[in-house]
Amino acid sequence: MTSAFIFGINMSVAGIFAVAFAVVAATNRTARGAGWLAFGYGMGIIYVGLEFLLTQQVDPTPVGIGIFLVFMLALSFALVGVAHHYRVPPPLAAMAAIWVLTILAVPAIFSMTYGSTLRLTLYQLPYFAMQSLLGLVIWRSRRRQALDLLLIALQVIAAIIYIAKPFIAATVGTASSPQGYMATTYAAISQSGSVVTLMAIALVMLLVIMRDTTAEMVARSETDPLSSVLNRRGFEHHAELAFLRGGAAVLITADLDDFKKINDSFGHAAGDGVIAHFAAMLAGAAPANAIVGRIGGEEFAVLLPDALLSDGRLYAETVRAAFASARLPVLGVDRGFTASFGVAQRTSDRSLFELARRADAALYRAKAAGRNQVRVALGEMPSVPALGVA
Repeated sequence: MTSAFIFGINMSVAGIFAVAFAVVAATNRTARGAGWLAFGYGMGIIYVGLEFLLTQQVDPTPVGIGIFLVFMLALSFALVGVAHHYRVPPPLAAMAAIWVLTILAVPAIFSMTYGSTLRLTLYQLPYFAMQSLLGLVIWRSRRRQALDLLLIALQVIAAIIYIAKPFIAATVGTASSPQGYMATTYAAISQSGSVVTLMAIALVMLLVIMRDTTAEMVARSETDPLSSVLNRRGFEHHAELAFLRGGAAVLITADLDDFKKINDSFGHAAGDGVIAHFAAMLAGAAPANAIVGRIGGEEFAVLLPDALLSDGRLYAETVRAAFASARLPVLGVDRGFTASFGVAQRTSDRSLFELARRADAALYRAKAAGRNQVRVALGEMPSVPALGVA
């Protein structure tokens, strides 16, 4: 009776989490993989239902095989769901190999004496393999935050439980036939371990989805949709954090020359295309740790942490020359464009604001000198607006 009660709890838990993941999938398009996880936990309901049905069977083999394969299907759905969420290709070849070997082993497994250690070991091995793949997929994603590591640990624990079950059965004993499994102490221990890991994995996975969804929402709120680089809010936030960490840094401010003429001559769609193209050049030429943002209509800023003034000037000259020689016939534009740059290195600046004032002053000098130039801040701090060009 105790085991039957635990089976009932397992069915309820599987149902709750199947609904939870289904709701997440239906209401949050960014929650990749939640739908697959809902199917996986949904298979858990069918699995438990078949366990109850098994007790009423004269010939337990067909339902027993169904139980065996349905649980494999549940793990497979969960594996695909986790892979999609972590943006890792599902290990389809490994999954297919496990499935082929499992199906080939079915006749041998179900012809063995029920409760024998060999049968139990062969029965649990596919589950162990599939659960191990789950942990491997998360590891391959290279995410190493606390929740990710906890989820990997839970996959390892679940896999170990499968391997331990034959030894548990050998210690406490099990039924002489499949129909009597539910009434055994072994079933109570086995299902108790399952419900604990089932709940823990689902709860942590939901927390991972919530964490990643929140991070994506923050990223969208800090990203300029036209240029795909940071907007002013995002740039100032990330640049301030980098600035507070200390160390060398160079700030480059850039402004497209005569941008109003581009809109007047070729239309706003062409102007938008030029902005997007310039932003792509800035991001493409920047090192991995650079912070690139669009801080105004045609105004951009780039912070290069751990860089010297010469690095910033070289970066600005590279982008300036590439942009001046670029042609964009696809936008209906028959001439090139230019941009002006101001470069300032962090010295005694006590804030990003002060560094930005010096970079803007250099940018103004580039504009005054005829545009399409790079100018370097000398150390003066004129009273001009931060991160802006009139």
